[in-house]
Amino acid sequence: MHSAPAVSYPVGRSRFQGLLVLALGLGASVMGAYWLRQVDAVGWRQWLFAGVLLSACGAAALAWRRSAQGVLRWDGQAWHWSGTGASTPGWLTVHLDGQFVLLLSLRHDSGQRLWLWPERRLDAAHWNSLRRAVFSRGGAGQTQSSTSVVHTVNG
Repeated sequence: MHSAPAVSYPVGRSRFQGLLVLALGLGASVMGAYWLRQVDAVGWRQWLFAGVLLSACGAAALAWRRSAQGVLRWDGQAWHWSGTGASTPGWLTVHLDGQFVLLLSLRHDSGQRLWLWPERRLDAAHWNSLRRAVFSRGGAGQTQSSTSVVHTVNG
């Protein structure tokens, strides 16, 4: 079986991820407001909820704002990330496939994991090529230093 052809795809701050963070934060806020209307007096539990909610929403918004920006590249053999520094190879894992957005993680040899949210809107012409590379047998989980494994069938 042949591997998918080489492709380079830009990855930036994901609009989908931002909207997801916003929707979850608003949903939790609405539920908190509904809860506040149900209680007679505001106590420590409500203040704790408000503090945790603000902290979680702030951390999620900060993570979205600091999300990785660069180019994800498949050269036919290995995945590479080119961000602020030099190109580094890594193992790619798919966590979510939303057809127009992917949630991927790229793990480097050092063990560091980079979370990426590529979206179709950033480069619609190459979106299908990226998806073919991501879901090809050789695409996911390959690095430059990896070796091929031969599977045999006993029968």
